[in-house]
Amino acid sequence: MTEPLTRSREQEHEQVTGGRRVPVTRACRFEFVKLVSQWRIRLLVLACWVVPALFVAGVSQQSTLPVDTLFGRWMLASGWAGPLVMLGFAGTWALPLLTSVVAGDVFASEDRLGTWRHLLVAVRSPRRIFVAKAVASLTVLLLLVAGLAVSSTVGGLLVVGDQPLVGLDGHLLAPSDAAVSVLLSWVCVLAPTLALAALGFLGSVTLGRSPMGLLVPVFVSLAMAVAQMLPLPVAVRVALPSYAFISWNGLFTSPRQLGPLLIGIVVSLVWAVVATALAYVLFVRRDFTNLAHDGSGRRAITVGVLPLVGVAAASFAVVAATTSATGSGIEQDKVQRSLATAFAHLYRMQTDQLNRPGVTEAQLKATASCNKGSVRAAAQGPGNDWRCVVTWHLPGVEATGQAIYQLDVTPDGRFMADGDGPKEVNGYFLVRTPDGDAPNPLWQFDGNVELLDTTPKG
Repeated sequence: MTEPLTRSREQEHEQVTGGRRVPVTRACRFEFVKLVSQWRIRLLVLACWVVPALFVAGVSQQSTLPVDTLFGRWMLASGWAGPLVMLGFAGTWALPLLTSVVAGDVFASEDRLGTWRHLLVAVRSPRRIFVAKAVASLTVLLLLVAGLAVSSTVGGLLVVGDQPLVGLDGHLLAPSDAAVSVLLSWVCVLAPTLALAALGFLGSVTLGRSPMGLLVPVFVSLAMAVAQMLPLPVAVRVALPSYAFISWNGLFTSPRQLGPLLIGIVVSLVWAVVATALAYVLFVRRDFTNLAHDGSGRRAITVGVLPLVGVAAASFAVVAATTSATGSGIEQDKVQRSLATAFAHLYRMQTDQLNRPGVTEAQLKATASCNKGSVRAAAQGPGNDWRCVVTWHLPGVEATGQAIYQLDVTPDGRFMADGDGPKEVNGYFLVRTPDGDAPNPLWQFDGNVELLDTTPKG
């Protein structure tokens, strides 16, 4: 039904204007020039290509690091930590704001200026106008994301250098491996960025000149960020597009935790396709002869919100049916396994830094025993009341070593381990390295619990 209506409208436009319609490539170029000629877009491009480098360079020279941010504690040790810190900030704040400014206003601006009739006379096709505006907006967003990635990487490498990076399971990534993982991480967040951009298109088309359309990507992103911090079932969090802003951390473990990442990307792309299709249908069926058009709140709910709620419900059902995800996904054995693996890798690093006889992870045979609060069995769920005892063996030594850690496990699976003795093992002291003094790597470190448990054990 939609296809004949769309064709009849385009035929009416051709009869009124006469002549041949403008090719899509010319329309895309025209819309791109319109976007980059705006002072706010130029300012955003300049900021994205300059500010991240200055931020990373400035933070990397400070004695106090953003340890509450993933990879923040390693900004003095490797230049590859800087773009990952910037990626964490961008996924929460920068990218939703950028999509709002670019995609959330690309259609509404024509309503405010009253230029739809002039644009239709020039292009002669609502379809081409929609495609041109969408392509131009996505091109600008790609330019902005590339600026954030390149600028933060250059700043980190120039100030800190091309050193190995400590992964989320404690193993060292060579500079070349770190570079590939950083690049893949930034590429992966393009999927949720596309989903937010599509929501921006939908809000801009549905709500017309109302400023609420401009804020749709920001509001949706904040709501999803709050959902990720709540102790919701893991299947619900994975079924949201915002999970792809988090799951890139699986690229920094060995083996890589690709299951949650791929699910997050697929969900984001489904949201992007559905939201864009809804915006397209609404746009080509619009009556452009009505100069007083100002959007419709009822249409925003029936055509915009309800279909996306259906997509979220379907995504949740598919994830729950095709994975072993239950509850929060944070279980006692997973926490113990992740902590023991990270400890073994970092113990080997500490051994090398202190010039002690070499030891391998297999020789250490590190294990962990964790409890949560007063719970003694089947401890699970996020919280800062995890207490763990790590046990290991050294070759040729009969006695076993033990170290105590306090863990703060967040709902997304990240944990921060704080050494609680003995101080000779995981207390705070400086270790002399070729790149200068650094804190004891076993004192405090970050780790990651794979919520879906799709990586083979061992």
